[in-house]
Formats: sequence, structure tokens, C-alpha cells
Amino acid sequence: MNLQTHTPVPADKGWRIWWQLTRPHTLTAAFVPVLLGTALAVKYTSVHLLLFLSMLIASLLIQAATNMFNEYFDYKRGLDNENSVGIGGAIVRNGVKSKTVLRLAFTFFALALLLGVYISANSSWWIAVVGFISMATGYFYTGGPKPIAYSPFGELTSGVFMGVVIIQISFFIQTGYISSESMLVSIPVSILIGTIMLANNIRDLDGDKKSGRKTLAILFGRKNAILFLASLFTLSYLWIILLILVTDASPWLFLTFISIPKALHAVKGFIGKTAPIEMMPAMKATAQTNTIFGFLMSIGIFIGYL
Repeated sequence: MNLQTHTPVPADKGWRIWWQLTRPHTLTAAFVPVLLGTALAVKYTSVHLLLFLSMLIASLLIQAATNMFNEYFDYKRGLDNENSVGIGGAIVRNGVKSKTVLRLAFTFFALALLLGVYISANSSWWIAVVGFISMATGYFYTGGPKPIAYSPFGELTSGVFMGVVIIQISFFIQTGYISSESMLVSIPVSILIGTIMLANNIRDLDGDKKSGRKTLAILFGRKNAILFLASLFTLSYLWIILLILVTDASPWLFLTFISIPKALHAVKGFIGKTAPIEMMPAMKATAQTNTIFGFLMSIGIFIGYL
């Protein structure tokens, strides 16, 4: 999945092997939507803490499992090696058996499923249906004969399922319904989750092109893909302005603008770079933009209710 570099990447040791396998820099994409959906619900009901924690842990488990499936299938397709950038490296660098990674991913899915049963029993069994579809999407993102991640729909899929869907579920299990407000508020965070995948594909453009993938970054070309990344960041902040001007959203949502320097850092970090290792800071800044933006948006919503 990732282009080979000339500088060997050191192997992890002990617990770090398993921690890096989860790709921790991506886990905030699962944490932020749950926090945001729950913050929205505070206006209408008292928060059910166990449901919140169950949803949070289930989302993190599904995201970590999805990353493990990515690790497994990219290895099986011969796309990863010990010098690949942006991977956990448990298989190619640390000698963990590929089947062990696959079993661990399914174990995480099983644990998430158990939590899903508890969530559904205390809200609606329709949640189980949506949760199953989300888990299947996580598997087929890099699994199956035609992985979603290898197509132009990776950004859209990740944004919808990790953004809109998780936010709506988190809101629904607390309130018992979905509102136009929860849908509108979910859009900018969903866009930013999509930027994480876009940033990943910009970094891996050359290697992905050689392996026959058709990601947006490849279809657009590096320069246009960076411009598209910048436009998505811009749209997210414009959406906040529209929410405040057109709806009764609190002006405290302007707190999200504190994350703008991080977004600028992400875009500038890709310009003029071609080696994957050089673009890692930009990739990290993209994920951090989503984290900071989503966290501040949740705070802004909560303060607005006081």
C-alpha cells in the first residue's frame, strides 16, 4: 500500500507492536464522532453513561479492526514491506504471523458485536442492522476482490460511515430519534474524516498507482489532490459559518476555527513533497485537524446549551 523508502524503519518491541498495529493516529476518527453525537444529545436528555462508553469502545474496536484488516490484506497482496510508511508493521517488521493479525481483527469485531447487542437492547434493534453494515464496510474496505480503499470511493465511504453514521447512532441511542440538527452538524466532521483518507492516498500516490489502484488522488493527480484537500478543509469551516448564520447553532462553534493553523500546516506539508516519509507530518496534521476540530465543536455545542 505504501511506497518503499530508503531508510529502514525500526521494528517495534513488546506492547508497542500491538499498539502500533491499531494505527493509533487514526483512532480519533472513531472517538470524535461519538463525542459529538453525545454532546448534541445533552440538549434533549440526560446522557446514559454506559451507552456512551459502549458506543465509544465499539467504535474504537471497529476502527482498530479495520486497520488490522488493512494490514493483513495489503500484506497478502504483496503491497507492504518492512520499509513501508504509515503501517503498523506487525507482520513485515515484527514477525507477527498474518493469521494472528486476522484473528485479532475478528476478535475485535466480536467484542464490538457484543457491545452492539447491549446498545441495541437498550435503544433499538435497528442499531444492530446499521452496526452490521458498518462492520461489513470496515472489512470490505480493504478485503474482498474489489476493496473500497482501492477505488475513488474511499474518502466518501469513510466520511459517511465514520462521520454521519456514527454521529447519528451516538445521538439516537441517547434521544431515541435523529434530527435535522444532528445531520447538519455531522457534515463538517464527516468531511474532515474523509480528508484523513485523502491525505493517506496523496502520500501513497506513487505506490498505489503502480499497484493498479484508482484512488481520488491518482485520478486527480498530486497537485489537484492537494487543492482538493484544501477545498475540503475550507468547506468544513464555511459549513460552521452557515450553521451559525442559518440555524440556531451557537456562536461557540467558532471555537473550531482554532484548528485552522493545523489545517494550513497539513496542506503546506504536502506541497512539493513526493517521498512518503516526507509527507508523514502532513498526514499527522490532517488527522490532528479532525481531532481538534471535532473536540472543539463538541465543547462549543455543550457550552451553547448552558
